[in-house]
Amino acid sequence: MRLVVVSAGLSVPSSTRLLADRLSAATVGRAAAGADVDVEVVELRDLAVEIAHNFTNGFPGRKLAAALAAVTAADGLIVVTPVFSASYSGLFKSFFDVIDPDALAGKPVLIAATGGSTRHSLVLEHALRPLFSYLRAVVVPTAVYAASEDWGAEGLPERIERAAAELAALMKGLSAPSTPSAPLKDDRDEKAEKAEKSGFTVVPFADQLAALAAR
Repeated sequence: MRLVVVSAGLSVPSSTRLLADRLSAATVGRAAAGADVDVEVVELRDLAVEIAHNFTNGFPGRKLAAALAAVTAADGLIVVTPVFSASYSGLFKSFFDVIDPDALAGKPVLIAATGGSTRHSLVLEHALRPLFSYLRAVVVPTAVYAASEDWGAEGLPERIERAAAELAALMKGLSAPSTPSAPLKDDRDEKAEKAEKSGFTVVPFADQLAALAAR
């Protein structure tokens, strides 16, 4: 399985990248049983210029093209953005604006965000979840927000583990080999089989009508 992490953090070090790393480690740990997970991190900070150029000339640069291909080919995504003006960052939105509109259809996505205050935690439900629902991704139920006071406090590790377990389950479910299902029997065939076993003969209604019309 291939897990791609998209981090929109701007500083070095970045709390956004730290949250992204913790989420990816927890997801790998949850999915590791019987499955190899390759993790690739896309740092949007390094792609800012190419993203801007893509808007003006319509063509992605080499690094941006590789990042878009990685996201498109991923079995699961973790996306993490800092909160700017009560929403996701412009760089984060710009990256998903240049990606093919069908690239995330049916893809499991774990959404997360970081901010200076818990007041911005609703950005997950008011901004990120609608964005990825619009892109027809499968967004895991548990989203993770980390404010400055959450680091080292109770609650954050549990949310990380719960969200990671949900993403890992979806990734494993999509990558599991499908087994052909048995063909569905027609209800009429099942009724005929039961009647035959009980000693009765079942005559289809159309045949009964035809016999009556011939009299």
